[in-house]
Amino acid sequence: MLNAKLVSMMVIPGLLLMLPAANAEQMRPKLVLQITVDALRGDLPQRYSRVIGDGGLRYLLDKGVHYTNAHYQHANTETIVGHTSLSTGTIPAAHGMVGNVWFDREQDRLVYNVEDPEYRLLTAGADVDQDTEIDPTQRTARSDGRSPRNILASTFGDELAIATGGAAKVFGVSIKDRGAIAMAGQAGKAFWFSKKSGEFVTSDYYYDRYPEWVTRWNQADPTAAYSGKSWQLAHDKSRYLFGDRDDNDYETDVAGFGRTFPHAFGNQDDGYYTTKLTLSPAGDELTLAFTKALIINEGIGEDDVPDYLSVSFSSTDYVGHIFGASSLGSEDNLAHLDHTLGGLFAFVDKHVGLEHTLIVFSADHGQPEAPGYLNELGIGNAHYSDVDSMDTSGAITTLKEKFGINEPLIEAFFQPYLYLNQEVIQKHDLDQTEIENVIATEVLKFPGIAHAVSSHALRSGAVADTGITRSVLHNYYSKRSGDVYLVFQPNVFINDFDGLTVSTTHGSPWRYDTYVPVIFAGYGLQSARIDRRVAPYDIAPTLAALLGTKPPSSTFGSVLPEVVSRHRTADH
Repeated sequence: MLNAKLVSMMVIPGLLLMLPAANAEQMRPKLVLQITVDALRGDLPQRYSRVIGDGGLRYLLDKGVHYTNAHYQHANTETIVGHTSLSTGTIPAAHGMVGNVWFDREQDRLVYNVEDPEYRLLTAGADVDQDTEIDPTQRTARSDGRSPRNILASTFGDELAIATGGAAKVFGVSIKDRGAIAMAGQAGKAFWFSKKSGEFVTSDYYYDRYPEWVTRWNQADPTAAYSGKSWQLAHDKSRYLFGDRDDNDYETDVAGFGRTFPHAFGNQDDGYYTTKLTLSPAGDELTLAFTKALIINEGIGEDDVPDYLSVSFSSTDYVGHIFGASSLGSEDNLAHLDHTLGGLFAFVDKHVGLEHTLIVFSADHGQPEAPGYLNELGIGNAHYSDVDSMDTSGAITTLKEKFGINEPLIEAFFQPYLYLNQEVIQKHDLDQTEIENVIATEVLKFPGIAHAVSSHALRSGAVADTGITRSVLHNYYSKRSGDVYLVFQPNVFINDFDGLTVSTTHGSPWRYDTYVPVIFAGYGLQSARIDRRVAPYDIAPTLAALLGTKPPSSTFGSVLPEVVSRHRTADH
C-alpha cells in the first residue's frame, strides 16, 4: 500500500481533484491568475529594469520561477495565435487560429479570428472593427458578433470548468477582444474594450444581458478621467536608457498623438480619443480597473473551488507598433505597466492572498526593433517590403506569360499567406500543386523573402526538416491556411497596422518575435531561474498538472517539473 503522505504529494493530471477534500483544498490554489502582456519580448523587463519598482515586475523576477529561454515554435507570431497557444497549450496547426485573419474559401471572404455573426455584442453599435487589425476599408469583419467557436482545442479554463462540474469561475479580460476570448475559452466569460463606445463589452455568447455591476461600471464612464490629460513620463528623463531619444523620424504620429512627451489624449469628443488611450499606458490602467471590479463583484477566489482569471494587457503591443521596442515611449510604458502590475498583485493579495494565488506571466509574442533604429546602428539591411507589387514583379510576370495568364494570379496577401486566384487557375486548367510550388520558387526572387513554402509541400512532407519549416508546419491548418507561406528575412517587415503606417510589426518566426518571458509566482513557490529552453505551450499542461485536471485536448507542451517540484517543496 502506498504511503498516505506520498500519495498526497503526487501531482498527476486528473488525480488532485480526486484526493480527499482536505488534502486537495490544501494543495490547490484558490485562483489561477494568468497575465499576458501583449508583445512583451523576453529581454525587455531586465533591459528596462532601471525604471521598475518592487511590487510588479520585480516581484515576478525575484520571487518567481523564471524561465529565461522561452520561445514559441510556430511561425506566425500574431496576437490571436499566441493567446490561443497559451490557453490551449498547443500549436496553431491544432487549435486552428492560424492568424489574426484568414481567407475562408467557402465564404469567399476574409474572416476575423473571433468574429461570429450568431453572437452579437450586448451593447448595440459598439462594434470593434478598430480593434481587429483589419484594414477597415477592405477587410472589415462582416459582423460585430464575437465568440470563441473558431478555436478548435479546449483551453485550460475549459478543463478546469469540466473538472469542477462548472463550479470554477473562468474569466478573460483585455482591451482586445481576441486577447480576452482566446483565454476564456468556450466555458468561460470574456470582456473586452470597445473603442467605439468607450466601454468594456461582451457578446450574447456569454450573457443574455450585462451583469448589473458591469452596467454600473460602464455608466460611471471611466474613460472620462483622461479627458484633457496626457501620457506623462513616470520618471525624470535622466532615469531612462532612451531619455535623450524622444523624437525619431521612424516613429508614428497617430491622429496628433505626437512623437514626443507628453502625448495628449484630447477630449472625449475627439474621434480618436479612445484609440489614443489604448496607444498608451491608459489602456492597461482601464483593464486593471475593470479587473478589480470583476474580482469583487464575481467573488473571484472566495471559496475552495479554484477560479481562473486571465488578464491580457495590450498597451505594450500598441506602443511598440508606433514607437518601436527601443524608444522612450516603450521604456516608459513598461514603467507604467510595472506600476499597474504592482496594483493588481496588491489587490489580489488583499482579497484572495498571493499565497492562495498561482500567478502565470507570459506574452503572446515578442516584437522586433524598428528598422530606423537598426539602421542608425548600422545593423543589417532592415527595411519595409511592398508585397502589394508582388503580382507585377518580374518573376511572377514571367510565370504568367509562360501559362498565358493576363489576370492577377495572386489574389491576396494576408499575413503570412499568399492566396492564389482559384478562378484563374481553373479557367486555364492549371494544376494547383504545380502552381503552388512554382509560385513558392518564384517569389523567393522577390526582395526581402527568406522562405516560401507551398501548402502542398507542407501536406506532403516535401520540405527540409529545419527549424523554420517546422515552425511553418506548426502554423498549418488546411481549412484556413493560404496557398504559400511567406517568411521575410530578419528585420524586413510589412509596414501596415490597422491601415496605418507604423514603426514596426511582428509576425515572424525569428527569435525577436518568438522570445517571451514565462514566470510562475505566488502560491508558495520558491524562486528559481531556469535557462533551459522551454515553450509557452508548456504553461497549460503545467497548470493542469498542478490543479489535477486533464490536459487540454490538443496539448503540445510538456509539464514544467521545476514548477511542480517547487510547489511540493514549499508546501511539504
